[in-house]
Amino acid sequence: MAATGSETRDALTFGPFTLAMSERLLERDGHPVELGGRALDILIALVTTPNEVVTKQKLMSEVWPDSIVEEGSLRFHMNSLRKALGDGKDGARYITTVPGRGYCFVAPVVRTGSGRGGARVPAHFSHANLPARVNRMIGRDDDVHELAARLTDKRIVTIVGPGGVGKTTVALAVAHHIAEAFGGSVLFVDFGMIGDASLAATAVTSMLGVSVQSENPTPALIQFLKDKRILLILDTCEHLVDAIAPLAATIAETAPGVHILATSREALRIEGEHVYRLEALPCPPDAPGLSASVIQQFPAAQLFVERALAGGARIEINDTEAAIVSDICRKLDGVALAIELAARRVESHGLEQTAALLDQHLTLLWRGSRTAPPRQKTLQAMMDWSYELLSDVERTVLRRLAVFVGLFTLEAALDVIPSPSLDRTAVFEAIDNLVEKSMVAARPIGAMMRYRLLDTTRAYALELSVDQDERTDLSRRHAAYYRRWLEQTGSEWSSLSTGAERAPHFAAINNVRAALEWCFGEGGDASIGIGLAAAAAPVFRAMGLFPECHRWSESALAALNDKTRGGSDEMHLQASLGLSLMLMRGHDGVAIAALNRSHDIARSTGDHLNEIRLLGTLHFYHLRGGDFRACFRYAERARDIAAMVEDPAVTALAQTLMGVSLNFMGDLAGARVQLEAAIAAGRASEANRKTHFGFDHYSWAGNALIRNLWLQGYPEQAKASIDRVFDEAVRTKHPMALAMVVNSISVLFWLGDLDAVEKQLDWFVTRAEADDFGPYLHLGHAFRAELAIRHGDADAGIQVLQSRLENLHAIGYELLTVRFNVELVSGLASIGRHQDALKLTDEIAQLIETQGYLSYLPELLRVKGGVLLSMPKPPAGDAEACFTQSLELGRVQKALAWQLRTATDLASLWVRQGRTNQAHELLRPILEQYTEGKDTADVRAARRVIPRLE
Repeated sequence: MAATGSETRDALTFGPFTLAMSERLLERDGHPVELGGRALDILIALVTTPNEVVTKQKLMSEVWPDSIVEEGSLRFHMNSLRKALGDGKDGARYITTVPGRGYCFVAPVVRTGSGRGGARVPAHFSHANLPARVNRMIGRDDDVHELAARLTDKRIVTIVGPGGVGKTTVALAVAHHIAEAFGGSVLFVDFGMIGDASLAATAVTSMLGVSVQSENPTPALIQFLKDKRILLILDTCEHLVDAIAPLAATIAETAPGVHILATSREALRIEGEHVYRLEALPCPPDAPGLSASVIQQFPAAQLFVERALAGGARIEINDTEAAIVSDICRKLDGVALAIELAARRVESHGLEQTAALLDQHLTLLWRGSRTAPPRQKTLQAMMDWSYELLSDVERTVLRRLAVFVGLFTLEAALDVIPSPSLDRTAVFEAIDNLVEKSMVAARPIGAMMRYRLLDTTRAYALELSVDQDERTDLSRRHAAYYRRWLEQTGSEWSSLSTGAERAPHFAAINNVRAALEWCFGEGGDASIGIGLAAAAAPVFRAMGLFPECHRWSESALAALNDKTRGGSDEMHLQASLGLSLMLMRGHDGVAIAALNRSHDIARSTGDHLNEIRLLGTLHFYHLRGGDFRACFRYAERARDIAAMVEDPAVTALAQTLMGVSLNFMGDLAGARVQLEAAIAAGRASEANRKTHFGFDHYSWAGNALIRNLWLQGYPEQAKASIDRVFDEAVRTKHPMALAMVVNSISVLFWLGDLDAVEKQLDWFVTRAEADDFGPYLHLGHAFRAELAIRHGDADAGIQVLQSRLENLHAIGYELLTVRFNVELVSGLASIGRHQDALKLTDEIAQLIETQGYLSYLPELLRVKGGVLLSMPKPPAGDAEACFTQSLELGRVQKALAWQLRTATDLASLWVRQGRTNQAHELLRPILEQYTEGKDTADVRAARRVIPRLE
């Protein structure tokens, strides 16, 4: 099918809007938005440079290139643009005003088209993840061009240099410079906020939106990257170099399209790495008689003067003052960060006094240990000097801000930092001053400003002498704040799948991790940690970080005592422990004991809402275990609770559990009523389709309905639903997507669409291998064995299928045991092992009775009849009895698909026996009930028999 114009045009999308610049057309949800020409020009100028400040002067020169206009005209058209976008309504933020500078487009932007075959660039590879470059970078143009050339030609480049020299600034400039060469696919990973080396790979996978279900996330990351062309910026690697170096080496070896630009104080020392040593800014030489014009040609002096003037200093750079500037720059070794900090002091202290203060404090340090690196001495001296210039309140706030790891919000700081002797107003003012003094960095993410201490500043602050009681109290308030934050935002996580969407939350998760480490560490407060872990567990589940979910749930449960057992926190922790163990390792006694304990707490406390939600998780556990009778009991209990609670969401969940149970137990008509009711409720309200304790009842209702549709004789509707499920699975990064595709592949086999089976199966096995997800990996290979049997390679298929069934049985995954064993029966019969096949059918029949998987019994009887007919001396009477019993069960279950298959086989037998009229009366009425799917394998097989009847 030819692509439509909207699919191939070069466009930018943000929120519900699409901007086709070549057509000068703005659309909202496909409908044109009325916008004046000037307002549209302003929008184009802003949206093409997202997360960058565009000055008012630049906007006016671009929008009115041939006219001189007042700033009021710009404000008028800007107001019109904001009104058309609905900026500020219902939390939507697109354009922010930067006082005294201009405007910035802050919403994530995605480019489509651009000559790349109309492909959509995923949001987590867009510039939304890449921090804005500085407006004016001094003395680094040659570095940027050289690095860009190296990175285009080489695949691993590490920028090495001392702290504060500007490695990150240069790396960002390089990334912006060559982003188009990578189609905009640039991912920025800041390791400065990660303190645990084991989380290095997790940081990259989470920002990519890749799910992590194993202790080692590297295989999932490699699998995701191996066929991508991406530029990875790995920033601030020095403290995790032992973990990042092998990770980068593995990526370089297995993902040939990925280029890596790292920043570190030391080289990674891996194969293929090209080290680029970023030297300090060139300083004027210590030579007498240099004029001001000569001195200001050096980048270090340029930076100092520009930052001093920007800070409000009033200085005239004559020859005398230029000499002082030259001396300051040399004393600071040309380190950009040190120069900027010194320059900002000129406004309050003057140039000469700034130089004097600097000299006094640095001299002492230079007389220290000769073995310490000089640049470390200089940086430490700079920090001492900067700290002593702060007021007492600012010092207190700076020390306390060190409790935060990486980015934090102003709200978090105002909640954690104040004390009886330090109110919120004083904290607010101190943070504002610290930002101005470059002791705290500010960075907008989306519509909200976030703050962080620079790495060196935080390390310095942590070393300062702080009262232990104050530090403990601060850590306690920090942990308590992030527990409240999780309780308020936890429900949002399940809808976040891309790195750009997760970025604001991901920064806060590092503070959650730090708080958990403190709570369960020496001197921590485990009582707070229990609640924090209970609140964090749903977030770790939503992010697919099941190893962390397991770790912290287990730690918190171990900290429970007689007073804290049996409450809501234990209920959530036990559920999280059981679910993470089930998905990571399969079914075992610990997992089901945890889930049962969680359910018992909810039931004993009369918490009906959480009880029914936990019934969904228990139902899912036993469904995977193949115990459909237990599933039905849980569904009955859920139905009873729904009758008491009378809540639409609860009713929908109960309907899903009952529908899924009835489907497997053979009541297809009853199952369809329940499933369609649950789906209708979910479509009516978002509140009726939320995920609880890892169980998404809305998706499972749709998934079960696929089986129902095929069994009842609606193959085309089933196939359409399968396509939708698979497309959604490819988009999502959560392990539950694999569970959905298991059902899709099963029904595709029934449909006989083996090409679609192979397509979905390749994706399924690749994902299972990447995530090191044992149960699904065994399933994938079992499906491949079934495919081999279908293609005629029965010997190899039987051997692999038997082996994988043993693996699945060992981990308690029995959902498809009956199905795979029936395929084994067909395979054994095809190579002449009839007695083995017949013995296996008896074992399967007993298993069906035990499990309650009655909906598969008609197919087993049909296959058994086929085995009997394939024997050297076929007992036709016994085979006919199997077919007859299969038909009767199919009619009772209203399983038209099983009826058609069996009727086709029985009619063929009767034709060979000369009973043509009986065959005609049997097959034609069943075939005529099919109103769709005329080209499916079973319908084609039946239609081939019809001419023989006539």
